[in-house]
Amino acid sequence: MKKTMKKSIYAVFDIGKTNKKLILFDEDRQIIDERLHVCTDVLDDDGFPCDHLPRLTEWVQHHWEELRHSPHYTVKGVNFTAYGASFVHLGADGEPVAPLYNYLKPLPAGLEEQFYAELGQSPDEFAAETCSPRLGMLNSGMQLYWLKYAKPELYARIHTSLHLPNYLSYLISGEKFSDYTSIGCHTGLWDYQRRAYHDWVRREGIDEKLAPLTRDSIASVVDGIMVGVGLHDSTSAVMPYLAENEEPFVLISTGTWSVTINPFNSRPLTPELLRRDCLSFMTPRGEATCAARVFLGREHDFQVERIASHFHVKPDFYRSIVLARPYDQASAGFRPACMAGTGPFPDQPVEEWDLSGFRSASDAYQHLMHGLINILLESIHLVWQGEKIIFVDGGFARNPLFMQTLSWNFPGAEIRTLEVPQATALGALVHLEQGEALKKTQLLFS
Repeated sequence: MKKTMKKSIYAVFDIGKTNKKLILFDEDRQIIDERLHVCTDVLDDDGFPCDHLPRLTEWVQHHWEELRHSPHYTVKGVNFTAYGASFVHLGADGEPVAPLYNYLKPLPAGLEEQFYAELGQSPDEFAAETCSPRLGMLNSGMQLYWLKYAKPELYARIHTSLHLPNYLSYLISGEKFSDYTSIGCHTGLWDYQRRAYHDWVRREGIDEKLAPLTRDSIASVVDGIMVGVGLHDSTSAVMPYLAENEEPFVLISTGTWSVTINPFNSRPLTPELLRRDCLSFMTPRGEATCAARVFLGREHDFQVERIASHFHVKPDFYRSIVLARPYDQASAGFRPACMAGTGPFPDQPVEEWDLSGFRSASDAYQHLMHGLINILLESIHLVWQGEKIIFVDGGFARNPLFMQTLSWNFPGAEIRTLEVPQATALGALVHLEQGEALKKTQLLFS
């Protein structure tokens, strides 16, 4: 019987809050298979919903063993990308000793006040140094602080705390590392000005719980298979664009949140930029990347429902509108309902947008789009430095009114929609390939 040649592939585990995916790529970065796992929440030891860590661990290990022994594939490498602000806490035996606490879990107010009282600086100064707005458990460093003081017995059992992408890597590589993309994403752990852990991390002994930081993209080689260190999903999603473009660009990633990411802007964030919903991410090499976010998709959907109800039309009425109208003064009357405390205008109070002056649903939608774009423009300009290329991905990239109106406001720039299938997973593959190329170069000159 003729023996079938195995196909060489790369695997990426892409772990989101709702969907967990295993994506298989061929050597040309084309997707050849996708496996989905929906993991329902369980309750943590305080009764708050969280991801089911044992089930997630079992799913990753099961699929990994299947791939390793597949009669169809030869796995060249595997990498991991996952949502941030989430730690897996390991005991001395390398096994988890705590639930995968949810970053939406409320932080006790008294403990948060204690933390900021001990800082010796104002919350605004701390936020500027760490590029971390005050976000409770979304500042993942606060989770370790909370455990130290609220659950001291559990904290004492923790030998190593790994951010979720690095834990996934550890499951296969057996190596414990921290990566810059996870440490640098609004964790409150990293001092961007000193390029080191913040003083409070060392003062509290938190650094003793953290794995060594690495700039390498490969954690180890297991049975001839490269195993990536893993990286945070927001950084991962930008990497395919960086790999294909040498000219500076800005990426507007649209969805519930629209996040404008400028990989070429590494300036420190000021308290004012932080107040207006700017963030800094870190690249795998530990360099800062500025971003600004606005709750655009949620606002759009909320107002579309209002328009449809007001004019008694179907909720998808706007999908047939393909030509944008020029801006007129009526668009200045738009008032957002879902953005209070966020975006470039955090102090704007919630007001009901008056629809009574519009003739039709189409008329109202044209003005809605101008109103949304006006807010988005403020957000973009917080991080834009005159780049001549602007990429748009996500849902609004398929909205002709959005794209036309946006382009009118950047006459000197090229607006592109480079839809990258599974961009976050592809970014993790690109990261792995960069590590592979570096190792080959090191071997060549060693």
